Amino acid sequence: MSNDHEVLLDKEKQKDSKIKVARKEGEPTPAFIGASWAALLVGGTAYLIGLYNAAMQLNEKGYYFAVLVFGLYSAVSLQKAVRDKDEGIPVTNIYYGISWFAFIISISLMGIGLYNAGSIDLSEKGFYGMAFVLSLFAAITVQKNIRDAQRARERD
Repeated sequence: MSNDHEVLLDKEKQKDSKIKVARKEGEPTPAFIGASWAALLVGGTAYLIGLYNAAMQLNEKGYYFAVLVFGLYSAVSLQKAVRDKDEGIPVTNIYYGISWFAFIISISLMGIGLYNAGSIDLSEKGFYGMAFVLSLFAAITVQKNIRDAQRARERD
């Protein structure tokens, strides 16, 4: 009989351990936050390792590094400007326009650089392009998650 009692206690403990932590409305899930950070780390790290191991001159490596940094910054800036404008937070037209311009220019610089890079194989060009796009997307989602979590905390 005591064995049945122990089984019941074990089942109750299992139920207690599965209690969900309540999230605030609008707060991103831990899985989405983790996936966003992982995508940013994978994209950025892969891009930088590829750049480090590339058989190109240092000035070319500097160009591609600068384009990555510029792209990441412009993506986050654009995401913030678009979201602020959508939520009724004042955004000047000049800042909004510059954010779009910088984002488009960063993507254009990457595309033009890869198109004109004669010393890079086509597979490497694809690798840099995909790592760049993954990094930009991930930077936008990380910034969005940070902002959503902050807003959820402020609502309380």
